[in-house]
Parts: sequence; structure tokens; C-alpha cells
Amino acid sequence: MYSLRSQVERVALVPLTVTTIPAVDQPLLAAKWYAISVYPRHEKQVAQLLDARRVAYFLPLYSSLRQWKDRRKEIEIALFPGYVFVNVVLQDRLSVLTVPGVARFVTFQGRPAVVPDQEITAISVGSVSGVDVQPHPYLQKGRRVRVIAGPLIDTEGILVRRNSRSRLVLSIESLMRSISLEVDECDVTPC
Repeated sequence: MYSLRSQVERVALVPLTVTTIPAVDQPLLAAKWYAISVYPRHEKQVAQLLDARRVAYFLPLYSSLRQWKDRRKEIEIALFPGYVFVNVVLQDRLSVLTVPGVARFVTFQGRPAVVPDQEITAISVGSVSGVDVQPHPYLQKGRRVRVIAGPLIDTEGILVRRNSRSRLVLSIESLMRSISLEVDECDVTPC
């Protein structure tokens, strides 16, 4: 097993070996990314338990400055509250569902919804590259753009402005959630 270390969270990637079997069963044996719903504020605990079970997962975090009466503190918060991404073979979903704190797989029409690899890659590259990543309300309308330069090259999203800065909003459609990243306006082109 090999893993990538980032400043936000550990992303474990497990190589998969598939034996030759009839084509009917092939889609079920390919490891894909899925989103799992977890109990409120259990994202980090579930990630640790998944790691202990050697299940490949991705938990993107961002830093937030919080104010209490007596102090200020910067804490790491899940970028998608209530969700953790797992890379598993669909047949092995029971090993994920039995982890304490996991509620269910995110489904679409009764089947676990696959999160495309390029969306996971875009989130991890955005988190690791030092770009200011923040949660953002999910947007369905807006101008779609493609990044043509920089660490997020070929990533598509919606361009918005905030305080005279350009931000790219990446939407994870299976979760109906979005995040926003700072980008230079000259690094994007309309789709």
C-alpha cells in the first residue's frame, strides 16, 4: 500500500488487482470513489477507523479561526461536513457500513453514487497546492469555466467573484455540495 501525505489529511490509495472473470461482473469489482454519510462531527473519527481497517479514504479538511470568550483558535474542519469519501469495491461496502459512526452510502436511484475520480483529484490537488480552500454553497447556475494554467489545470467549475478576487467553485454533484478556491482570472477560460 502506498499513501500520499498532504497538509490537510492522509489520502490512502490502495492498488487493486482484478482477476479475469466474465464481463457481467467486471463493474462490481472495480474500486471506485463513493461518498458515505457519517454522524454529525464524526468525520475524523470515522477516517481513523477506516484507516485501521485499511480502507482507502479521503477526508478533505480546511482551517478555520474560531472565537470563544477567552481565546481564538485555528481548527481543522471537514470541507464537506457529514461526509467522508471511500475508495472501495462495491461488493465490500459492508466493511465500510459496519464502521461506528457511518450512517449510509450516498445513493442515487437506490444505488451508491459514484464520485468521479477527477472530482476527487481536483479537491486533493486544491487542498495540497496551498490554495485557500473554503466550503461554498452549492451552485447549479453560473458560468462554467476550465482552468488552463496552474496546479488545477483542466479542472472545471463555476467562476464567481468575492471581494474583487476571483474564485472557482467546484461542485460535487452527487453530494450537492461545493467548495471555492482562489484562482487568477487569467488562468481560466469559458467552457
